[in-house]
Amino acid sequence: MSEGIVLGIDTSNYTTSVAILTEKGELLANIKRPLPVKEGERGLRQSDAVFHHTKNLPSAFEEAEPIIKDRRILALGVSERPRNLDGSYMPCFLAGLSVATALSVSLGVPIYRFSHQCGHIMAAVYSSGRYDLLDSGFAAFHISGGTTELLSVRAAEKGFICDHVGGTGDLNAGQVIDRIGVAMGLRFPCGAELEALALTYTGKIPGKKISRKGLFVNLSGLENMALKLFSETGDKALTAAFVFDYLGRAICELSEEYLEVYGRTHFIYAGGVMCNSIIKRMLAGRFECSFAEPSMSSDNAVGIASLTLREYNKTLAEE
Repeated sequence: MSEGIVLGIDTSNYTTSVAILTEKGELLANIKRPLPVKEGERGLRQSDAVFHHTKNLPSAFEEAEPIIKDRRILALGVSERPRNLDGSYMPCFLAGLSVATALSVSLGVPIYRFSHQCGHIMAAVYSSGRYDLLDSGFAAFHISGGTTELLSVRAAEKGFICDHVGGTGDLNAGQVIDRIGVAMGLRFPCGAELEALALTYTGKIPGKKISRKGLFVNLSGLENMALKLFSETGDKALTAAFVFDYLGRAICELSEEYLEVYGRTHFIYAGGVMCNSIIKRMLAGRFECSFAEPSMSSDNAVGIASLTLREYNKTLAEE
């Protein structure tokens, strides 16, 4: 009998993703197609995102075809909305949901629907191998261009129950990074290029106080301070280093406050911003924590595929 596989599909606002896992959990493919953003712009309209996903999905499956060939598709998983909340909705996820539903019907296999956020959290669990956390609960930061949230997490059907207990009170961390990067002439999304600049800086970094109230920080002040610093110095490396130092210290403060309020826990740091090596170094030596590897920190479908395999196995066990 041929090897069984599960497929995960994620169509976020900036990446078309398809992932394939074997029935034993081995990753066979992590296929990603970034959505194009015009130079000088800081994002995409939803109508444009849906259009680009519609173009990207066929080529993503063409890349996956040699892996799928001669294997049994056991189940499909897809991200259908941003978060596990009533009213959480973005049109870009309809592109992946439509394809996954059509495949499920045509192949006669089950489909499991999750949120994009649950996919990010599970990608970090899968990448770090910390499946034990699914039995005990944990804290998770989901930090990206569209989200900066601190969550109290426990496993459940449809992924996770995520209680939003902290994060940002205004701008998201990824938003700030991209706004500052674009203002300095970098190409959107700006995280990787801004990090490369920051890593070249060896001087003193201005240590501005974090704007925080309890478990929430305000990041609009960071944007203003960084743009002022760049205007006064013209130093891209200094400005980049300042941005990541501030964000790293902000996440550290929120983590410390969480421990004060809720007690000892393990932190999962997920989302595209957590690809950043500077911020990761600041956190890793200070907290009991896990990260996704870079390819599973940025938008991907590996977490969706892993959640799908988990739900499929639970269904088999109940039969």
